[in-house]
Amino acid sequence: MIEVVQGNGPLVLGFPHTGTYVPPEIAARLNATGRTLADTDWHVERLYDGLVGDVTTVRTPVHRYVIDVNRAPDGESLYPGQNTTGLIPLTNFDGDPIWHEKETPDAAEVEARRVAYHAPYHAALTTEMERVRARHGFAVLYDCHSIRSRIPYLFDGVLPDLNIGTNGGATCAPGIETSVQDACAASGYTTVTNGRFKGGWTTRHYGRPDEGLHAIQMELAQSTYLAAEVPPWTYDDARATRLRATLRAILDTLSDWRP
Repeated sequence: MIEVVQGNGPLVLGFPHTGTYVPPEIAARLNATGRTLADTDWHVERLYDGLVGDVTTVRTPVHRYVIDVNRAPDGESLYPGQNTTGLIPLTNFDGDPIWHEKETPDAAEVEARRVAYHAPYHAALTTEMERVRARHGFAVLYDCHSIRSRIPYLFDGVLPDLNIGTNGGATCAPGIETSVQDACAASGYTTVTNGRFKGGWTTRHYGRPDEGLHAIQMELAQSTYLAAEVPPWTYDDARATRLRATLRAILDTLSDWRP
């Protein structure tokens, strides 16, 4: 079920939250709020499509409400003390319950979903990172995300347009972080590094620069490419075209980076 496209370059793109597939037996247990799938990273795979050649991509079609592949498999919080959503979210990003009463997954079901959906995604991502590193001596994972720019439950005010996450610089070589920062700074968009989003479990798990494995997360504010951050989550061609130019510059820089 995991969708993999292999390239021969050093860059790997991860797409953990673009999927909208929910198995029917799980969908039946979601309440009306949950069934809207509002927390999808809408159209992110379209934004990045064709921007750089010879790139490897790894994507799960399964929605994050089934299980969030960008969370630690043991359920440990990425942001202790802050509002967030877990391995299997119980609420949406606004803090509203997404399951029918008494339909919250128990521990046994969490483990079953981890085995069925979380583990295969990371097995595929691990395989591709190792394949790329074997070819080049290093691999760069760029984890692709987007989120609404205003979510009071998760953060105050308005999110910057481009949010770079490297877990405080721990997940990649300094030159990778700097090159992405420079491309963002030249774009005209607002940007921050290691602000509210410092990199999810994927970035933190795979980012081991001492082993030649580098990882960086990009969290895009959806206002940069959607007509509006409400259903039906319409892709705005003009906004997206401008954003894609910046994303192309970022990916070109990462593809050309060498240790």
